[in-house]
Amino acid sequence: MWILSLLKPDPPLASHFMPGKIHRVPAGCALFEEGDAGDTMYILTHGSAEISSPARAVEPLGPGAIVGELGLVAPGPRPATVKARQDCEFVAVDARSFQDIVRDNPAFALEVMRSLARRLPATPQG
Repeated sequence: MWILSLLKPDPPLASHFMPGKIHRVPAGCALFEEGDAGDTMYILTHGSAEISSPARAVEPLGPGAIVGELGLVAPGPRPATVKARQDCEFVAVDARSFQDIVRDNPAFALEVMRSLARRLPATPQG
């Protein structure tokens, strides 16, 4: 997926992704769980994972997938769990990094909006 090209060393956006923002999640463990506080989104760079909640079918995730994007728009409890199927690496994107990335590459914002629009109908409204 083209989003992964943003994370490679050469593109200008790679400077927004510091090594401390990489989260390694072993197979079978959760990146975050439903109900956890959330204000950060993540991009899956290696491995496979899944999104699950009682209100939706399991959604498989592969490299390039965006998760937790709702936390940037409306920080609060996570509406679903993201669990690693294989050992995974995720890059964390906080609100400030997101703004910087979008300023440099508006297409990234569009991809996040598409992801959010796809998932919102399945998100329980509080």
